[in-house]
Amino acid sequence: MHNVYEQFRQLLPNPPLQAGTVTEGGAGVVTVQLPGGGVVKARGAAGLGQKVFVRDGAVEAVAPSLPLELIEI
Repeated sequence: MHNVYEQFRQLLPNPPLQAGTVTEGGAGVVTVQLPGGGVVKARGAAGLGQKVFVRDGAVEAVAPSLPLELIEI
């Protein structure tokens, strides 16, 4: 028998990978400013002003220090 829950999860899209700049840091939580003006809180550690990749509420990695630009579709 197939796992119905896993079949359902496969229908949902994966969370997007976003890049932004750390504006605040705390005890295991950072605030990240996204290029479009949005702000997200994410679990993880990073220095102020550092660019990071964020996905699903967690800091995944440090991003390269390249200029971020918003591309509207």
